[in-house]
Amino acid sequence: MSVVAPHARTSEGRMPEAPSPGIRRRRRNPGASPWWALVFIGPTALGITVFYLWPTVRTLIISFTKSGPFGGSEWVGFENYARLLQDPELIGALRNTAIYTVIALIGIPLAVAIAALLNTTGLKGRSAYRTLYFIPVVTMPAAIALVWRMIYNGDYGVLNAALGAVGVEGRSWLTDPSTALVAIAVVGIWAGLGTNIVIFLAGLQGIPDTIMEAADLDGAGPVRKFFSITIPMLSPSIFFVSVISVIGALQVFDLIYMMLGRSNPAMPNTRTVVYLFYEAGFLDNDRGYAAAVAFLLLVIILLLTVVQFRLQKKWVHYE
Repeated sequence: MSVVAPHARTSEGRMPEAPSPGIRRRRRNPGASPWWALVFIGPTALGITVFYLWPTVRTLIISFTKSGPFGGSEWVGFENYARLLQDPELIGALRNTAIYTVIALIGIPLAVAIAALLNTTGLKGRSAYRTLYFIPVVTMPAAIALVWRMIYNGDYGVLNAALGAVGVEGRSWLTDPSTALVAIAVVGIWAGLGTNIVIFLAGLQGIPDTIMEAADLDGAGPVRKFFSITIPMLSPSIFFVSVISVIGALQVFDLIYMMLGRSNPAMPNTRTVVYLFYEAGFLDNDRGYAAAVAFLLLVIILLLTVVQFRLQKKWVHYE
């Protein structure tokens, strides 16, 4: 017994049957062309090339040149880098930058703790607290520096007045070389706290409630749940914040420039790598040396970021 395919039963000259209304023919999507991807990616790629990649390449080229007193430049090879590595101010700038970065990282556990408190169920006024913590993020750095200069003022500052009220002698925080860098780092932590809290709140709200309920059934207390569940589940957000915090701390300049000034006696103990770049490029008009400083900072940031990405495999837990 032979079986004839359905399409073979159609006799010659007979029109083919119309397709069922429930069956749609696959049509070629005119938007599937790869050129459409370029239309959407093109503006972003152009912006990255013009404002990021080309300035980086241009800075690298300038770092191998020496600017003339009346304009123009000449190729000097690695002379700027050799001079930079022998500059005693570079060691101090690297040390100050490293100290500022370490102090700035203290803001991460502080932001985690505040975000955990703001994420507490039944807390009244959570929206108001979030707004208050985020206000410094949208405030201009110049305004922040001006306010904190008045707070740290050694003669009429609010901080010294509060310390004097409890019998503690104040000091001139921004002109004392032993306290100026720490005082500025505290302002940096305060200014960036709002961004970190928002990121951590988003991470906390992404933790499933079922995990916490299971921990409650097992008899885990709030402290045990925080360190055994919240911190591991929040580790991707902590890793992201740590990366951007290190990059931002290594590039600190505005607070130091606006809170201290060039004539401040504490400047040698607070001068960072970016401030060294500012002095060479804008005050001494030595663009080649300034470009060498900038590219050295770029290499340092790149290396530290690579190290962070390598280490995150040992402590970051993804779902």
